[in-house]
Amino acid sequence: MEFEEDDSVVLHDKHSEFDGETGTITQVVETMFGDATYTVSFEDGQEVGISADQLDPADEADDDEE
Repeated sequence: MEFEEDDSVVLHDKHSEFDGETGTITQVVETMFGDATYTVSFEDGQEVGISADQLDPADEADDDEE
């Protein structure tokens, strides 16, 4: 799945302090291989270089919790 700037997403990275938190994509960078990496801002900081497979749309994640 591809994301765009200002999308709300949930990060899934057990090595990140923001694992499971919802943030906003602030930058999309295309790699030389044609893939995209994302910078995601959270309330207490940001993560850089996040791949799409580590992200879920926030709306779908919120539906799963209900």
